Amino acid sequence: MNYLAFDTSGNHLTVAVGGKQNQVLKKGECSHSHSVLLMPEIEKCLQGANLSLSEIDVFACSVGPGSFTGIRIGVATAKAFAYANSKRVLAVTSFESLAYNTIEKVNKLTLINARHDNFYACGFDGDNRVIIEPCFKSKDEIIDLYKDFLIISDTEIDGVNAVKGDIAEGFIKAVEAKLSLASDDRESLVPLYVKRSQAEEEL
Repeated sequence: MNYLAFDTSGNHLTVAVGGKQNQVLKKGECSHSHSVLLMPEIEKCLQGANLSLSEIDVFACSVGPGSFTGIRIGVATAKAFAYANSKRVLAVTSFESLAYNTIEKVNKLTLINARHDNFYACGFDGDNRVIIEPCFKSKDEIIDLYKDFLIISDTEIDGVNAVKGDIAEGFIKAVEAKLSLASDDRESLVPLYVKRSQAEEEL
């Protein structure tokens, strides 16, 4: 099964093509220039894997949480490709990208920095099944409530014993682990918004 996967949820960009051919992966900082860089990087990865869009079986993308604009770019691109080629879609959350950083069979809490000592959080068991639904937590709440969890974060956190995860590597591992869950329902691919944007809250 061939897949094209991309993560535009943060200040990084990850694009990967995998399947029957050897995986081709591009990742790096992009300063939120996803709209400019995404399509050229997709083209390079497809050429490197000697595949065309029509040979892709699953279009996967990160649905966040993260940059509101970046997430929408990724979701819209994956859906457009899937509709144009009558193929399946797969959503991967930023939390899953962190959870798949480790093979330890322990409960883990994944954290995405929401600034001002607040975090988007989601808990997983040792098999990467969600046991704490996505939520919004302060650093103090994390310290008080999750002492028994392995904490994996996208950033270092002062005062919290957390592993800094590699979102790009975890994203690809999550995509490959979840390929069998890809859906023909392309409208099921939607952004994960744990909390409303600041602009929405100020309305």
